[in-house]
Amino acid sequence: MWRNKMARGFEIVSKYKEADLKLPYRTTKNAAGYDFQSAKDLVLPSIWKLNFLKILWAIRQEKKPSEGQISEAKEVLKPFLIPTGIKAYMNPNEVLIIANRSSNPLKRGMVVPNGIGVIDADYYNNPSNEGEIFVQMVNFGIEDIHITKGQRIAQGIFLPFLLADNDAGQIKQVRKGGFGSSDK
Repeated sequence: MWRNKMARGFEIVSKYKEADLKLPYRTTKNAAGYDFQSAKDLVLPSIWKLNFLKILWAIRQEKKPSEGQISEAKEVLKPFLIPTGIKAYMNPNEVLIIANRSSNPLKRGMVVPNGIGVIDADYYNNPSNEGEIFVQMVNFGIEDIHITKGQRIAQGIFLPFLLADNDAGQIKQVRKGGFGSSDK
């Protein structure tokens, strides 16, 4: 379903319809970002508690880690995806940028490892996950962080974007998947 021209906003994905979630909102009159909340309780583990210190020690000692150690470290150091239960609709020439809350790194050690998340207009209602927005997070703090349902974790900002001069002649694929689906 595509929305009216010049429309943008948020909806709750169907699997969370009965979960009593709040749509993203602006906290102050002049805020640019809409606050996103966690859709459920979860623990964001400290990276320092994860089993990758052996590989860091090997690198520090200038020893070559085994392929198995490298694979294990890559698996352990993946960011966690925090579900929001929210999807966003917007015009085709707009994007929703998901950014960290400014207090997260300083107060909690939580960072968005990719800097920002980019939610394209065609992510809305995709067949893979209905367009549910997830926030990637890593906890650089010493202790695990307990995130509760309804806790603000990120902010979203709608922005227009521009196209390059030769963009119209390029063949584009149609989005079929969900999170990270346009990777090749």
